[in-house]
Amino acid sequence: MADKAEHERIFKKFDANGDGKISAAELGDALKNLGSVTHEDIKRMMAEIDTDGDGYISYQEFIDFASANSGLMKDVAKIF
Repeated sequence: MADKAEHERIFKKFDANGDGKISAAELGDALKNLGSVTHEDIKRMMAEIDTDGDGYISYQEFIDFASANSGLMKDVAKIF
């Protein structure tokens, strides 16, 4: 399934240290490549995507978000 491979590729771009989860710092660094992003933007995104509240975006949380926001993920895929 192409979407799954694409999601894995994008997740790995965000997961800079390769530990299998995306921290707020990694999210911020990746998003800064897209343009100006504020600390508040990052906090809001973390709150939305990090559904278990552990401070990290797991691969499953990322996939759940990607599935619910497929149009946005297509745009992100073009950039990354």
